[in-house]
Amino acid sequence: MALLPSLNPRIVEALYAEALGLADTLRTRFERLRREAATASEPEDGEDLRRVQISCEALRTTTRVMHCLAWLLNHRAHFAGELTELQLRRHGRLIANFPSSEVDVVASLPDDVQFLVHESERLYQRIQRLEDAWRIHRIEGESAVLRLRERLARAVNAA
Repeated sequence: MALLPSLNPRIVEALYAEALGLADTLRTRFERLRREAATASEPEDGEDLRRVQISCEALRTTTRVMHCLAWLLNHRAHFAGELTELQLRRHGRLIANFPSSEVDVVASLPDDVQFLVHESERLYQRIQRLEDAWRIHRIEGESAVLRLRERLARAVNAA
């Protein structure tokens, strides 16, 4: 049986620091790439399309990292006692099935930018695994009474 990753404050803090650094690097590098594309010496056919592709990939990649940061911030707040576990479970989900980068567009980017895009995807996948394991562990470990209380609370709130 595979070991499930455990979620603890040290892991959350380490991932948070990594995600912050990656977000800053992405912003800086994509901004430079946009400037380079905008100041191309001679406009060629397809340059407008190229600029749009770069902008779309920059948005997709930075948004992916921002979703990771939001998830990590919610867990930091939980560990600091600012969010209950119920609040975290209701509002702290990582967006499932975030769109992947377009392979052909990423392949056309400089090597260092390709690396950053792949790092953002890797970070997202790692956090998705933590999220899945955390939610599965909760389902397996919770009591029937607690599940019933939560169902009743949801029914009352929905009414």
